[in-house]
Amino acid sequence: MDVRRVQVTGGSSYVVTLPKEWIKSLKIKKNDPLGIFMQSDGTLLITPKMTHESLQKVKEIPTNPDIQQNYLLRRLIGAYIAGFTLIKITSSTRMSASVRSVIRTFTQMAIGQEVVEETDTTVVLKDLLNPIEMPFDRTLKRMHIIVKGMHEDAMGALQNNNVCMSQEIASRENEVDRLNWLIARQHNILLQNVSLAEKMGITTRFASTCYLISRIIERIGDHTVKISENIPVILQSDLDKKSIDRIIIAANLSLDIFNKSITSFFRKDINASNDTIESVSKLEKLCEEINTLALKQKGEIALSVGYLVESIRRIGEYSENISETVINYLINDEK
Repeated sequence: MDVRRVQVTGGSSYVVTLPKEWIKSLKIKKNDPLGIFMQSDGTLLITPKMTHESLQKVKEIPTNPDIQQNYLLRRLIGAYIAGFTLIKITSSTRMSASVRSVIRTFTQMAIGQEVVEETDTTVVLKDLLNPIEMPFDRTLKRMHIIVKGMHEDAMGALQNNNVCMSQEIASRENEVDRLNWLIARQHNILLQNVSLAEKMGITTRFASTCYLISRIIERIGDHTVKISENIPVILQSDLDKKSIDRIIIAANLSLDIFNKSITSFFRKDINASNDTIESVSKLEKLCEEINTLALKQKGEIALSVGYLVESIRRIGEYSENISETVINYLINDEK
């Protein structure tokens, strides 16, 4: 760390010299203006960028007719999350139909990505979403509502013996993925352009916390899908009512823990977060009881119950992780 002492000039002005290497690397000249932003933690951000607008970032992705579709899709998603404003997909020959199909799939999956230019050998995607129009907290709340609804419908399918309802749940998980990618992208953009946090009315620490929570919610959504996938086997079996009732009780408890973990974040309630963590042990004990009952069932049924209960337990544990993240975030501001 380079330490520089504060000097006083004219009796009222405080002056700190800037590192010569930094000045040269950014080609700053005498009388050039510099922007100074005061951060919430008391630090100062000094930047030659005088506006809040982010720089145009371009990523070129070369392709060929033999490129694996999944690999291309992963590269597009990676460029999106990294915060590139323009993604240029190129081909040395006429672009294949399979590559164009992957591009279409990507634009349907990623929020704000649109084709702005297309030729026989090139497709250019541009991000049309203004980060300010999709605040972190609003996106998190939407993710929570979607996963909560998936969980409730999964238990509704089990209670009402509705196989079709359980099969529809997986399609909604795609929306959770899209929102998780959006938060990851917004987080990366904000880290590259810290002044944007001021315009959004948030801190980088808040954005990082939202990013951590969104990743956990996405995993909870994955386990909700796993629950729904095992429900048809259970519904078609002769599993006793006692076991089914126990599963529903455990699932409702895991959902309650999940809801409370999210609520404590938005209410900034550190005590509620701690209470949520303490309640997870009750869920784990209940899941162990159900697994013991499942061992008395036939192989396929026992496996399905085991997988389902494991996902219920993991939802509770992931919710515990959310509460721990909330405590870590709130403890810094606690008086």
